[in-house]
Amino acid sequence: MKIGVLSRNKSLYSTKRLIEAAQQRGHEVEVIDALRCYMNINSEKPEIHIQGRELSHFDAVIPRIGASVTFYGCAVLRQFESMDVYTPNGSVAITRSRDKLRSLQVLSKRGVGMPITGFASKPDDIKDLLTMVGGAPVVIKLLEGTQGIGVVLAETRKAAESVIEAFMGLKANIMVQEYIKEAGGADIRCFVIGDKVIAAMKRQAQEGEFRSNLHRGGSASLIRITPEERKTAVQAAKAMGLGVAGVDLLRSERGPLVMEVNSSPGLEGIESATGKDIAGLIIEYIEKAIQKKTPEKPLPNS
Repeated sequence: MKIGVLSRNKSLYSTKRLIEAAQQRGHEVEVIDALRCYMNINSEKPEIHIQGRELSHFDAVIPRIGASVTFYGCAVLRQFESMDVYTPNGSVAITRSRDKLRSLQVLSKRGVGMPITGFASKPDDIKDLLTMVGGAPVVIKLLEGTQGIGVVLAETRKAAESVIEAFMGLKANIMVQEYIKEAGGADIRCFVIGDKVIAAMKRQAQEGEFRSNLHRGGSASLIRITPEERKTAVQAAKAMGLGVAGVDLLRSERGPLVMEVNSSPGLEGIESATGKDIAGLIIEYIEKAIQKKTPEKPLPNS
């Protein structure tokens, strides 16, 4: 197979591992910087070019699109889709998962457990909004934030009102969530491929911090998840329409709660914590999907 990896930096751990895993299984791999691509959009022969060269004859594209380039990255991915190139995570699914509010509304509609979340646009509604989510302490999140940036824990009602008013004054879109105290500053990253959780790790916030993101100094360790947590993670990924996803769960008194569904989950932390060849499992999943699509075309090592 010829596989493209949509990534802006071929030296990133996740990109390098996908390249290694694909090459080890006999596939040709090319790293494609989405921002260097330009497109010929037409109904007869849609094309993608990069530096004067047409990108063609790809069997699959693996999107590793950063949050800051979601719009253009998904436009390029849509063009590949219009050229009938397979991708484990489609452009619509990525766009859906990147919109924090929309993704939670989708999960809510599907009956997936999640923290109580409030959303409003007017300062006059703040008091009732805080009551709706159970009062302080609350977690206030910027909708555009990533890797724990723009996430604030307000421990008192007064502090929450002040922070929300400040964000609203800056015309920033925020959501307010109940604080799950019993989680103890830890969450669980479930790595979902297809309809299975193939690996899971516990991420623990450092002392004095409530955000467990590894980018914020959190630590990762192997964890055994329950059947309910496994089911919830798979349901969340399917609700987003993602074939490969990192689903972040909190353990609460009322069961597992989904915080976020990540369409470009990093491989370094989960591979280090679990010792599993996650990149290889992603390539294997793509091989099987392509083989179903074109059964007459045998794949190496499949």
